Amino acid sequence: MTLADQLRRAEHDRSALIEESILPTHLNQRPIGMIGYGWIWVGIAVIIATYSLGAAGVGGGVPLATVILTIFAANLTIGAFMLLTADIGTEHGVPFAVYLRAPFGIHGTHLPSLSRGLVAAMWFGIQTYLGALALNGIGEYVLGVSNWFVWYLLFGLLQIASTMAGIRSVERLAALAAPAIIAISVWMYFSLEGIAETKGLNIWTFRAEGQMSLLALFIANLGFWSTMAIDIPNLTRFIAVKPGARGFLSRNRAVFLGQLVALPVTQALVAGIGGVSFIATGNWNPIEVIQGDAQGLSLLTLLLLVVLAQWSTNNSANLIPAALTFVNLAPRRIDYRIGVALAGVVGTLCFPWEILNNLFTFLGYCGAFLLSIGGIMVADYYVLRGRRVNVPALYDPQGQYRYAGGFNPAGLVAWIVAGAAAAWWSDYSVFVGFPLGALLYLALMKLVVLPRHPQPEMAAAEGYLATSEGVSWAYLGGGRFTRLRPGETAGAVVPREDL
Repeated sequence: MTLADQLRRAEHDRSALIEESILPTHLNQRPIGMIGYGWIWVGIAVIIATYSLGAAGVGGGVPLATVILTIFAANLTIGAFMLLTADIGTEHGVPFAVYLRAPFGIHGTHLPSLSRGLVAAMWFGIQTYLGALALNGIGEYVLGVSNWFVWYLLFGLLQIASTMAGIRSVERLAALAAPAIIAISVWMYFSLEGIAETKGLNIWTFRAEGQMSLLALFIANLGFWSTMAIDIPNLTRFIAVKPGARGFLSRNRAVFLGQLVALPVTQALVAGIGGVSFIATGNWNPIEVIQGDAQGLSLLTLLLLVVLAQWSTNNSANLIPAALTFVNLAPRRIDYRIGVALAGVVGTLCFPWEILNNLFTFLGYCGAFLLSIGGIMVADYYVLRGRRVNVPALYDPQGQYRYAGGFNPAGLVAWIVAGAAAAWWSDYSVFVGFPLGALLYLALMKLVVLPRHPQPEMAAAEGYLATSEGVSWAYLGGGRFTRLRPGETAGAVVPREDL
């Protein structure tokens, strides 16, 4: 059997730890460039819930300019953190849930990864609900019929089908949605500023009665993207990378535009528009504002753009991460498409319309437990392993990441303790969970785990990197892996546009 035949057949192997969609991506299976990734992040950052953050700040007595700067700073901070976890995808091509097998164990991974998957599914539900409200507005205007739940089901099914079509479909939707999203934002700003002027209000000098602290606003925004901060390898494993890029900057340069420009700028501007909407109308929700101030074709167009914004976010930020965590849970029974469908069902059963009414509380607890995972990931990947990972062992049920019966006590104890402490001090959750998780994990690994479960990559000079050494981790079937150069896999590996 030729290498090409062997690789093609191996892609369809399934076991307790292996399924096609969670195998490492090869260097020639990564189609997303810098601009495409930037567009994806414009689409991700513009979600209707973002408007509520800006409105909450302005309604809490914070001047509009200060709200915008605070939200920009918060998203620049979380974007910089994402750069650290993004390298797991660009270097090794493995998804988030599979990498967690290293710090948590091959079975222990399910606890933290499913916590992320459930949150992603909840966000899918929130976004779909908000998009359904916009579709319902169109239905009321055109058909004279109102039933938001029917629109919810139809919109949810459409998103699930498009996400099943794969990463190329996600990229194409983002390229279409991002300019449309910018257009609606421009319209809303000038329209709302005009409304404020007719009421004698200056949006830049307006000051509401309230006492929201800037720290609370900053932390809420960190919690907003805590989910993406830890599972960003799910996307970066599809970013085009030059083989042999040893430097961190050169290996992740396509990531920078999305994380450090598109995310903070877009999020700050959209939140700012939410603040302007609150000043001008007393309402942060753009769907209701559009329905109240637009008519005819402009009403229909703007509501469709709102729908497009929710759609582009859900594909890449919610359905893909949730689907991959479900695949990781039971690879023998759940493939990528089933995982996407499960994400949609779970997101609906969480009653997302109720979560939206308690968004800040929801974000606080999400940030507490999820950024604790982030601290453990960074400590494991950079401090302990020096970016070297024994990728074949991640898929080996009897390998080094089995630890004690499939569970790594260092990762699990650090996560539970740090997450609980961060939730207890929820006002400062980010500043508690991340460092405490990292420190506890390092201490427990060195004192308890490593003496009993040595990790060979920690002492190796080479052989445990991929992109930096110009190779890809390639699955050969039967639990066997090798490292191949792009020329060796050319024509032998099917591009993963359907994953």
